[in-house]
Amino acid sequence: MKIGMIGAGAVALAIAKQCLANGHEVVLSNRSGRTKAIDDISGPGSGLTLGSIQEAARQEIVFLSVPWLQVGAALSQIDDWEGRTLVDTTNPFTQIEPTLVLADLGEESASEIVAQLAPSAKVVKAFNSIYISRFEEGAKRPGGTRVLFVSGDHAEPKDTIAKLIETFGFVAVDLGGLKVGGRLQQPGGPLAGRDFLVA
Repeated sequence: MKIGMIGAGAVALAIAKQCLANGHEVVLSNRSGRTKAIDDISGPGSGLTLGSIQEAARQEIVFLSVPWLQVGAALSQIDDWEGRTLVDTTNPFTQIEPTLVLADLGEESASEIVAQLAPSAKVVKAFNSIYISRFEEGAKRPGGTRVLFVSGDHAEPKDTIAKLIETFGFVAVDLGGLKVGGRLQQPGGPLAGRDFLVA
């Protein structure tokens, strides 16, 4: 598959590395130019290219991995998603340091807001409930296989992302739609930051 990454931080690079290792092509958008971290996962034949946000957003599957306060600005650069799958990996923090501060989203999940900002995309929430350091450790742990959650209002793209997760070696668990499932796995929800294993 051809996969786009909007963002080039730790989450985007970790997912991109897994995608490349499984034979997918990745277009990574990075506003600040090439970094050592990008160099570490690229190389001849790696399948990784750098591009604009617009180029990343034209791929079959697109991951949104930017800080919460940059979500609106990033998505405003895309006029029409034409039904492509947008994987929301964001966490709605308005502040990281010196302490974490969650945005007040009212009764909406973060992914519902992402879906409103990208109305022609099919949004799937995934890859946000696990600490990225644990994701990078891999799926297999003593006693079982790590779980990654998926939520979404469209069955086919949600199933596609679940299958992608399984090619990475993890177990995909469907939490339902964005409203309920998204809130379960985002920060403040009961599944956020937990390390679940299937025996």
